[in-house]
Amino acid sequence: MTVLEAIRKTTEFFERKGLDSPRLQSELLLAHALSLPRMKLYLNFERALTSAEQDKFRELSRRRGTREPLQHIVGTVSFCGLELACSKAALIPRPETELLAQMAWEHLQALPEPAPNVLDIGTGTGCLPIAIAHRCLGAKCTAVDVSTDALRLARSNAEYCGVAERIQFIESDGFSALEPGLRFDLIVSNPPYIAASEIKTLQPEVRDFDPLLALDGGPDGLVFYRRLAAEAGEFLNPNAPLMMEFGDGQAPALREMFSRQNWVVEAVRQDYSQRDRFLIARRP
Repeated sequence: MTVLEAIRKTTEFFERKGLDSPRLQSELLLAHALSLPRMKLYLNFERALTSAEQDKFRELSRRRGTREPLQHIVGTVSFCGLELACSKAALIPRPETELLAQMAWEHLQALPEPAPNVLDIGTGTGCLPIAIAHRCLGAKCTAVDVSTDALRLARSNAEYCGVAERIQFIESDGFSALEPGLRFDLIVSNPPYIAASEIKTLQPEVRDFDPLLALDGGPDGLVFYRRLAAEAGEFLNPNAPLMMEFGDGQAPALREMFSRQNWVVEAVRQDYSQRDRFLIARRP
């Protein structure tokens, strides 16, 4: 079997399984199996696969056919140009969350402070503080998560990306383990925002492989935002912002929630598909 034949057969298999972008996913898996950059496949279409390579690719394709996420199979995900390890320990970073990271580092780069302090609530893979520390060389980040396994993964990613010395990882249920009196120039968060009753309707890649802790936002999906609205203000320096990602249709409820808690909602911004996805709020 040649490289091109393997791609075509696997593309047909993925089409039958109902996967999005079946050709692209076939190529990414084969490139991983052969330890080649994906574009190098185009220069090797007529190359014959060895029996061992066929077996490896067949097993990877079988796993993807069961809806195991591609990122779990290859073991990494790209986030803001950085390669991060991913696993069942934490939510796979989504492309839209890159926009939240960008909003954060652009805000920090405009500050006069040489070493701003940033807090990430629910860090998961560590994608947000790692991207922020990578772009803002003076920034110091604190990343908290309730999951020991997620924090272990995040620390490993920070070390791989060369920013571990500027990120402190703390096991904490929200703000509970933070020292009183700590103040930050920015708080970011991508908390769980799926309503509990909706989790069973999610794609299998999310429902069956992302940790429930990272998905379940309670009965209405807003449990963690209530905590942010009630508790985040005391950890912010004057006029420092809170930037959050949220789910489809949640913007009106969040505007009302934060306004009731004496926040000024500065902006609601959209994601790549022009859906309301991010809220920026400040305490006057």
